[in-house]
Amino acid sequence: MKKPLAAVGNQSGRRKQASSQEGKKKCAFSSSQSKLSAPSAGLARQQKALLQASVSPYHLFRDVAEVTAFQESLLGWYDRKKRDLPWRRLVEGEVDLDRRAYAVWVSEVMLQQTQVATVINYYTRWMQKWPTLQDLASASLEEVNQLWAGLGYYSRGRWLQEGAQKVVEELGGHMPRTAETLQRFLPGVGRYTAGAIASIAFGQAAGVVDGNVIRVLCRVRAIGAEPSSSLVSQHLWNLAQQLVDPARPGDFNQAAMELGAIVCTPQRPLCSHCPVQSLCRARQRVEREQLSASQSLPGSGDVEECAPNTGQCPLCAPPTEPWDQTLGVTNFPRKASRKPPREECSAICVLEQPKALGGARILLVQRPNSGLLAGLWEFPSVNVNAEASGQHQREALLQELQSWVGSLPDTRLQHLGQVVHTFSHIKMTYQVYGLALEEHTPVTIVPPGARWLTREDFRTAAVSTAMKKGSKRSQVATLSKRKKPSPGQQVLESFFRPQVPTDAPSLNSAAQ
Repeated sequence: MKKPLAAVGNQSGRRKQASSQEGKKKCAFSSSQSKLSAPSAGLARQQKALLQASVSPYHLFRDVAEVTAFQESLLGWYDRKKRDLPWRRLVEGEVDLDRRAYAVWVSEVMLQQTQVATVINYYTRWMQKWPTLQDLASASLEEVNQLWAGLGYYSRGRWLQEGAQKVVEELGGHMPRTAETLQRFLPGVGRYTAGAIASIAFGQAAGVVDGNVIRVLCRVRAIGAEPSSSLVSQHLWNLAQQLVDPARPGDFNQAAMELGAIVCTPQRPLCSHCPVQSLCRARQRVEREQLSASQSLPGSGDVEECAPNTGQCPLCAPPTEPWDQTLGVTNFPRKASRKPPREECSAICVLEQPKALGGARILLVQRPNSGLLAGLWEFPSVNVNAEASGQHQREALLQELQSWVGSLPDTRLQHLGQVVHTFSHIKMTYQVYGLALEEHTPVTIVPPGARWLTREDFRTAAVSTAMKKGSKRSQVATLSKRKKPSPGQQVLESFFRPQVPTDAPSLNSAAQ
């Protein structure tokens, strides 16, 4: 991708082309950001100097020649091997900088914690529906949640919409032009996303560090310490900034991420296809260990290779974690210790009106506007103790149902099974109940925050994957328990059978 022309010249020249009012807004914004950033920039330089003084050259790039060799090898490989992705095509063909930045922003937010294959269809549909910032700013949160349903981490969609509204209302529709101002101004945009937007859309030489880049840099410079530690994280950012090619910063950052995604993978990396193999200290370490093993010589430890001035190197693996010959380069990076998700339990009910006018309908209620799955629609539910009896769950759930639709019979509230769904930090067990109002007068009026939906409505509603997964799995549980389901259960099962659109992500690929 060529560096955008506007990124080469003075950005103030472009601002003058806007209206006087917009220009004042943006100038004031840039000025305030400059004032805020001066002390933090000085502190960052001091921290960087202190860090470099304590780091062995073994974990650094020796000179400009080595950096240049890395840049040229990586970019040459990227030009030959990069994947054809919709956001890359869109950005490459877009000359308007604000639309370029918006296209990059949407793709980067969607790709957080989500696989590329999953994102492609969502991104295409999003950009078709809201091709500009102004289009997204005028959309409702309900529309955003509806399109986002199934992609997971739902606050991302809300932040995109809030950010678009902020840019349109406060900056006249013009995106901030630097990584620093992007991070300060846009909700939900951190250092990585800001750097990606600034480098790809505006040509700013801003390094980026995501999971793929962490893996590449830890292997290339043999960094065995915990990547999430503040010292190692700062060193990785320093390396990324040192390496980014000022002539093609956006392409370089995408190349580094691409390398980690398709070659320098977590398991079974394709080292023979790596364009920077000759510069990779992890690969050099593997070759030395193999040579030592073949000659029956003792292996060489990181300390000998790194040779710090004093004590244990803060970037090497601790002595308690020796080199594992079977892992090869995947000894790097060090595997982070993960805190197990907390366990919670919820009882949910699929309340159905099989004889409703226009076809069978089910009740959905809207979650609060903050917290887990904020603003999405779900089956009526109550949080329960995992050890609570079935009778206690029924009583609590029936009380919740009656708060939405009035008096209901508790005798036909049947347990259909349980579903376990893991969110990023919560392992949720859903106890799924069903109740079919086959002999009742159809309920047509419900309070705000509740809806009766048809099957087609349910398929396209802003419903989380957990709810769709729960309904599908509960059918399997029901069928396994009974050879001949009751008429109400048969309707319930047929209601949900075609629930997931063909372009929805698999339950294993999209983090929730």
